[in-house]
Amino acid sequence: MGVQVEQLSSQTETKPSKTSYINELKEELKKVTWTTKDELIGFTKIVVGATFALGIGIYGVDLLIKGFLKGFGALIHLIFG
Repeated sequence: MGVQVEQLSSQTETKPSKTSYINELKEELKKVTWTTKDELIGFTKIVVGATFALGIGIYGVDLLIKGFLKGFGALIHLIFG
């Protein structure tokens, strides 16, 4: 039983020139759907509002935890002197 080995032809791939790469890049960028100015402003308002709301929420939880720990510390101080 013989094993047949095929020799692959060595094809050298030519690198595309820089100008063709730039031209292809420009063509691809023309296909992109960019956001409009109004959409960008609206999305920015949403992100800023959500960030502000999340910050206020974290601050509120921090105050609750701080109050609980302060009360717990006062209770322990009252019990153990």
